[in-house]
Amino acid sequence: MPGIPPWAHDLGWWAVFIFLFAVVFPRAQATYWLGRAAVSGALQTRWRGRLEGPGMVRAQAYLDRWGPWGVPASFLTIGFQTLVQLAAGMGRMRYSVYTLAMIPGCVAWAGIYTGFGYAAFQLVLRFTWVAAIALVIASAIVTVIVVRRRRSVESVVRTPR
Repeated sequence: MPGIPPWAHDLGWWAVFIFLFAVVFPRAQATYWLGRAAVSGALQTRWRGRLEGPGMVRAQAYLDRWGPWGVPASFLTIGFQTLVQLAAGMGRMRYSVYTLAMIPGCVAWAGIYTGFGYAAFQLVLRFTWVAAIALVIASAIVTVIVVRRRRSVESVVRTPR
């Protein structure tokens, strides 16, 4: 395939999986430790509102219900997984229990993103013109959404009360 060095093509999806696992593992650990630090002192700072918001309340209730089993399942979600990792740290889940529960979640996350990501990458390489059209369409959609939101905010600000 043009554009890919032969050694990278030979590595295949295993290289992508290992890379993504190497990304998600320290990220999840850092989020857990950030939650531990939050209990130690960050709740006394301007971050308090975010660490005690409705998302965190949901994540803590989720962990109260599912315990360590909720950690790997959270990796199948988008966004909520970060709150669960924070809640595990804030709830002082034992580090060994958290890490053992987190590893299957990291494997699942890396596997899912490897499958979709690698497939998308292969499609881009084979059908560059389709990828270019998709990028233009996605950019147009994002632009329309941003412009509409800005206009709605401006109209709310200008409306007298």
